[in-house]
Amino acid sequence: MPRSSLPLKSLADLQQVQRTLAETRAREAEAAAQRAAAEKKRQAEQNLFARAIGATQPLSKRSAAVPLAPEPPAPIPVQHQLDEQRVLRESLSDEFDVTTLLDVDDAMSFRRPGIGTDVTRKLRAGEWTIQQQVDLHGLRSDEAREALGAFIRTAHKQGVRCVRVVHGKGLGSPGKQPVLKTKTQRWLIQKNEVLAFVQAKPAEGGAGALVVLLAPGKR
Repeated sequence: MPRSSLPLKSLADLQQVQRTLAETRAREAEAAAQRAAAEKKRQAEQNLFARAIGATQPLSKRSAAVPLAPEPPAPIPVQHQLDEQRVLRESLSDEFDVTTLLDVDDAMSFRRPGIGTDVTRKLRAGEWTIQQQVDLHGLRSDEAREALGAFIRTAHKQGVRCVRVVHGKGLGSPGKQPVLKTKTQRWLIQKNEVLAFVQAKPAEGGAGALVVLLAPGKR
C-alpha cells in the first residue's frame, strides 16, 4: 500500500472517533437533562403534597392514638324474626267450629265479640270501599290457606281496612259442596286481624265471595 494513503486513513479514523465521542457525550447530556427534569418534577410534587397536608411530625413524637371502638354488629331484624315466628305458630285449622260465631240470617256474616251489628250492616251496604282482593278460586286447600294467610297479613301491615276474598261457589266440587267456601270462613275467623265479614253483594261475587273488614294496622 502507498505511504501517501496512511495519513488519510488515520484522519478518517480520528474523525470517526470524534463523532462517536460527540454522540456519546450528547446522549449522556440528554440523559442527565432527563434525570434532572424528573428530579425537579418529583421535588415539585413533593412540595405540593407537603403544602396540601400541612406540617407533620414523626410517628414516634405523636400523641398516643385514640383507640377506635369495634364496629358494632349488624342490627338484628327483630320484627322480621317475630313475623316469621308468628307465621310458624299460626296454624289455621280446617276443623274449627264456626257455627256459634256466624250470624246466619238472610245473608251469612261474622263479627268479632265487641263489634256491633252496624258494622256488618255497613259492610253489606257497601259503605266500606274494597281496597284489595285475593282470588282463591281453583286453588287446593293448602294453597288457598297459605295464600289467604299471607294476603291478610300483608294487607293489615299496609293499613288496608276492607278487602274481598273470592272463594267460589263450590259448584265444581265433588257433590257440589262448597268446601273452600266453608274453610275460608273458618280461616278468616281464626285471623286476629279480621274484625268482621259478610257475604258479598251479587255484583261483587255474591255467594262466591266475602267482604272482610280488617283491624287498623300499624303504618
